[in-house]
Amino acid sequence: MVESGTIEASVKDGVGEICFFHPKGNSLPGALLRGLAAKVDEFAADEAVKVILLKSQGDRAFCAGASFDEFLAIENLDGSKEFFSGFAHLILAMRRCPKFVVARVQGKVVGGGVGVAAAADYALATEQSAVRLSELALGIGPFIIGPAVQRKVGLAAFAQMGIDADWHDAEWAHEKGLFGEIYPSIDALDEGVEELLVKLKSYNPDAMAELKRILWEGTDDWEELVHSRVGITAKLVLTDFVKETVARIKNK
Repeated sequence: MVESGTIEASVKDGVGEICFFHPKGNSLPGALLRGLAAKVDEFAADEAVKVILLKSQGDRAFCAGASFDEFLAIENLDGSKEFFSGFAHLILAMRRCPKFVVARVQGKVVGGGVGVAAAADYALATEQSAVRLSELALGIGPFIIGPAVQRKVGLAAFAQMGIDADWHDAEWAHEKGLFGEIYPSIDALDEGVEELLVKLKSYNPDAMAELKRILWEGTDDWEELVHSRVGITAKLVLTDFVKETVARIKNK
């Protein structure tokens, strides 16, 4: 159902394309997160896939992060852990995939969406693709996606994003390394994405796999680390502070 979001996936000329959509700013309910992680794992094992492209529909938001509706529906610790484990599963799937994951970021990115963009091996974006870690403003924090974001932008920039919980423009994200390239329009972005994919498809898959392994050195503990962060978030989400804050923001 479109109301609950969709995932479209295909393989063409060596590119495994995964495109997600949700009517509320391409937010990510648990089912979509699980579906995206499964598709990444599927393409990781598909010999016909040389590189993976992760994208979303629309022209305004790449990803609005966690679904507020599911956020408010959480009733107990087990349900909270199950929901927030979705982001952990997707980030870990992108990490362990031996193929490069390229993210096409065509619009604004919030919360967990920033973690998804950071977990990509290379992200290309438009100049309209501002980023925001809004978690602290909700009463939680960027705990689960923190390792991915910190790895990409460094501790100081991650701290800046996490503490001020406000918007940073695409140029800032580019300077900090979250975005590899930024473009003036979606059309220009798509040209840049296609150019990169053509190059990556021509490269030696074994060499790319070795480079990815090197680039992700020092992350072997993430299976334990990220899931421990799920526990922190899962407990905070059940507090009245968070429930009231999220409901107030949702109803604005």
